[in-house]
Amino acid sequence: MDTNEQTMPTKYDPSAIEKGRYDFWLKGKYFEAGGDQTKQPYSVVIPPPNVTGRLHLGHAWDTTLQDIVTRMKRMQGYDVLWLPGMDHAGIATQAKVEAKLREQGTSRYDLGREKFLEETWKWKEEYADFIRSQWAKMGLGLDYSRERFTLDEGLNKAVREVFVKLYEKGLIYRGEYIINWDPATKTALSDIEVIYKDVQGAFYHLRYPLADGSGSIEIATTRPETMLGDTAVAVHPEDERYKHLIGKTVILPITNREIPIVGDDYVDMEFGSGAVKITPAHDPNDFELGNRHNLERILVMNEDGTMNEKALQYNGMDRFECRKKLVKDLQESGVLFKIEDHMHSCRPQ
Repeated sequence: MDTNEQTMPTKYDPSAIEKGRYDFWLKGKYFEAGGDQTKQPYSVVIPPPNVTGRLHLGHAWDTTLQDIVTRMKRMQGYDVLWLPGMDHAGIATQAKVEAKLREQGTSRYDLGREKFLEETWKWKEEYADFIRSQWAKMGLGLDYSRERFTLDEGLNKAVREVFVKLYEKGLIYRGEYIINWDPATKTALSDIEVIYKDVQGAFYHLRYPLADGSGSIEIATTRPETMLGDTAVAVHPEDERYKHLIGKTVILPITNREIPIVGDDYVDMEFGSGAVKITPAHDPNDFELGNRHNLERILVMNEDGTMNEKALQYNGMDRFECRKKLVKDLQESGVLFKIEDHMHSCRPQ
């Protein structure tokens, strides 16, 4: 037997085949654009992943498609730029860093602004390295010489310029609206940063007395603490049970404020009692209905989730503690007459 004979492995070993291959490509600058000005340019900007964590399967699927296209374009003779970059993800990254600090027994308030920013940049560098290593593992043909980060000065300038132009065109304005609010970080969240989950809650059935003393109207709510900000009760305009009450008023329990009964197609006659409390400052649907009927918006909570002075005697209480105390008070006064279990999907409160 020839001792120099080499036996081919019976199984494909990707680790052995891939080892050193990506470094070879990078050292050869095979993915860097701009080397030949005679070629027609072709560019793709990678959808910048957030530095909140590592890449997931969705990133792998998406970038594989881009890798296929950019490699094909190189073979077709184009000067290809596949631009890598990452997104600071502002609030989401802040939340991750604050969660890490809580595990260490401290907070951004303890550290102060400068130290907190240092911790945030450390997080960014750590997860940027994770992301680059994952890009390398997938063998993506990225031009790292042009890598960008969404907090880079040039990108910031571009964002400011676009915002100013949109403002000048009247496409950006400031106004009150219902948003997702995080009472821990005291900041707004986008819809994609909110994870809904099913929770075991309750329906609280209340009777609001008519101001003229002729009876009461029944409503139900999953968040009784928001009733302190009610500015109307709504019924469907075609509901035979209530259409004669439209235009009348009820006395809002606890607050003793007089609020109107309005008719609106939004109300589902078949759900619950067919009458709903309207709190424009604490519910997106109520907000829209409030706009249609020019209702006042009464915000009864502070930024940290505690009740404010509009909540009267519950001022300063945590919203969940307020709920317990308010439910007890409403039961004792006879306004709250039934509580039933209710499973509903909601944002973590």
